Amino acid sequence: MAEKIKLTQQEQVRRQKMQDLIDMGVDPFGAAFARTHKTGDIVPVYKDKTKEELEELQIPVTVAGRIMTKRRMGKAGFMHIQDIDGQIQIYVRKDEVGDAPYELYKKNDLGDIVGISGVLMKTDHGDLAIRAKEYTHLSKALRPLPEKFHGLQDTEERFRRRYVDLIMNEEARKIAVTRPKIIRAIQSYLDGQGLIEVETPVLQPILGGAAARPFITHHNTLDMPFYLRIATELPLKRLIVGGLEGVYEIGRLFRNEGMDATHNPEFTTVEAYVAYSDLHGMMDLIEGLFRYVTDKVLGTHVVTYQGTELDFGKPFARITMCEAVQEKTGIDFKQVTDFGEAKKLAADHGIQLEKKHNSIGHILSLFFEKYVEETLEQPTFVYEYPVEISPLAKKNRQDPRFTDRYELFIAGHEYANAFSELNDPIDQRERFEKQLELRDLGDDEANEMDVDYVEALEYGMPPTGGVGLGVDRLVMLLTDQRTIREVLLFPHMKNR
Repeated sequence: MAEKIKLTQQEQVRRQKMQDLIDMGVDPFGAAFARTHKTGDIVPVYKDKTKEELEELQIPVTVAGRIMTKRRMGKAGFMHIQDIDGQIQIYVRKDEVGDAPYELYKKNDLGDIVGISGVLMKTDHGDLAIRAKEYTHLSKALRPLPEKFHGLQDTEERFRRRYVDLIMNEEARKIAVTRPKIIRAIQSYLDGQGLIEVETPVLQPILGGAAARPFITHHNTLDMPFYLRIATELPLKRLIVGGLEGVYEIGRLFRNEGMDATHNPEFTTVEAYVAYSDLHGMMDLIEGLFRYVTDKVLGTHVVTYQGTELDFGKPFARITMCEAVQEKTGIDFKQVTDFGEAKKLAADHGIQLEKKHNSIGHILSLFFEKYVEETLEQPTFVYEYPVEISPLAKKNRQDPRFTDRYELFIAGHEYANAFSELNDPIDQRERFEKQLELRDLGDDEANEMDVDYVEALEYGMPPTGGVGLGVDRLVMLLTDQRTIREVLLFPHMKNR
């Protein structure tokens, strides 16, 4: 037996009004409505016209939206309706719209959706408005909106009921509209660099391309386990082997890991690979991308993020990991060649080691995380990462303990990860084998052996540069948001 719905008093009143509409012969949930304008087509164009000019022009408009405010005075009243662009005031007079439509106006509640045809006017207070000539009920709201000035105060509820947040919160709507503009700008920039946009499988039979815990699923017909992809890297590099020379993909990745201000289990990245390029080519590509996207979306290279002014018009800083750690601690890890010495340095600096931290490179990385990462405010490329934490990057020619890899840091957070891609199949097989050893030591983020990928490299991959950029973090940066949940329309949440 279905559970009986418990209604608040307001919800009961609204359901009665729904029945009243039915009794009047009006469908409470309406039909298609042809509008000629949105508020964004009206307000910027006509807000500076005088009352007399608008009376003379008699500009006809038909709009639709949600009632956000309403005040009635006898046989006339004002209300604001809201569409995706914003709000506009409506002036409704009984003698102009007619008796039956005015009854509809009287019965409508905040949150109801209506259609208005009329002419533009200015109120006595100088506000732009529409003088209604026709009034159409479109959809009844059976639940009341949150109180106007406070909206949804519980942040968790804002993310759970994003639909209400979007109604009440102009900032949430602005982010929702800005995000696709950022993605289009990324596409436009990479297309302009001669890269081809491609799609690769979300379901992958082998774990690879990054160090992360996966979501695991099962395909019944093939009777095979699959992973939701943790990276798009290996399929994209197969396309470079195949001769596509420059490719990119904007897509969802899935990592079965913790959640915090910058991590959601499902997130969006762009990965790009360019034949005949390298680490430094990828620095130029990403620096150019930030410059292009900020200009295209914001109209400026200067961005304020959480109170810090960032200038993407200036050249980005470039520093090796060893140099960065030495600047903060005085320790030159290029001179540290004994693992025992590295372990003692870690102990002296309060750095806890786990079983998987079995090399000098791992300890250098931990020093960087503790002493450097959060101090990097202006855009900075940190490069020459230890080989132990970079299984897919090419070894540095001058010092094979390190790789030609960089990460881009802005405001203390990592935004991009790039390599001179490893294209030596023998070296790649050995790296995979080392990853298998790490799995045996309990590292459930280590890569699996991808024999097909090694075989692809044996056909010959040109020297290649590759980069991955977190799209959600870029949207956070350009909309000045502190948490990733603000830029995802539907972030993952615990059950109530």
